[in-house]
Amino acid sequence: MAHDVVCVGEALVDFLPDKPGRLVREVKRWLPCLGGAPANVAVGVARLGGSSALVGVTGHDEFGYFLKDGLAAEGVDVSCLRQTDEGKTGLGFVSLTRTGERSFSFYRTRAAETFLSRADTGGAAEVLAQAKVVHFGTNSLVQPTAREAVLEALRKARDAGRITTCDPNLRLHLWPDPSVLRALLDALVPGCAVLKLSDEECGFVTDCSDVEGALAALEARGVLLPVVTLGAKGAALRFKGRTAFVPAPQARVVDTTGAGDGFSTGLLWGLSRLYASREALEGADLATLEALARFGCVVGSFVVRRLGAVAGLPRRREVVKELPAFLRS
Repeated sequence: MAHDVVCVGEALVDFLPDKPGRLVREVKRWLPCLGGAPANVAVGVARLGGSSALVGVTGHDEFGYFLKDGLAAEGVDVSCLRQTDEGKTGLGFVSLTRTGERSFSFYRTRAAETFLSRADTGGAAEVLAQAKVVHFGTNSLVQPTAREAVLEALRKARDAGRITTCDPNLRLHLWPDPSVLRALLDALVPGCAVLKLSDEECGFVTDCSDVEGALAALEARGVLLPVVTLGAKGAALRFKGRTAFVPAPQARVVDTTGAGDGFSTGLLWGLSRLYASREALEGADLATLEALARFGCVVGSFVVRRLGAVAGLPRRREVVKELPAFLRS
């Protein structure tokens, strides 16, 4: 089966607090939820009515079964999600301020998702080759074998004409040496048709903290459609030398966790509806891409209204009135 979007990277169990609190020690009860940026996007695409799959590794433990069963129940193809005894499923505890800003406490020592290998991406070769969009994260790539596997998969997907995309979703504390992450990004960026950063990530990835400068730098390095999310202000994108800004809808913020994944969900699902290949995307027009980025902001605005990265991901019926007209059929 040819999927609309295939995501490569981590699935984690996010533990959410029963109510906002500044510190983990202040939380009395925790709720386990699906998590991990690539997994979140796969769920979001499925909820919008698209076909998605996740390529990655979880532990051969109860948390791994929680993730695999939960993702499958959402309609995500988990046939390429391997379980291993080499490590344990990663856990993340999310604490929230009263305004919905979040902080994380991760338990990812010898985490299973870091054991992604060429055997995993090679076993998913057909799934990756047939996808319209292949989306990569970076937080599971702290081991050299995982980085090698993803760089090879990215190259093959691009050579096959797929729309290759990446959201680094930077978590610098996961990297003993952040320069290794920077070198990885330097290798990944030129292979991406779409690269999505937050405004806070521009400096690390591009050496340019100015949004417009960062977009131009990414375009100069070969990214066809670089995008920077701006939180409540919306997003900026660049295509064929032209930069555009799109607004985000107003929303009552409960939790900002996963807002960027929501944006990626809307954008990538929209791209998969219109463009079956990188070559097709090269023929796009800026107005259409602006409309898709605006829809990404809509999806992100749904996410922040509820606790967690997944609970607020909307189903198609919830956002059908917000869809660009060319996606309503």
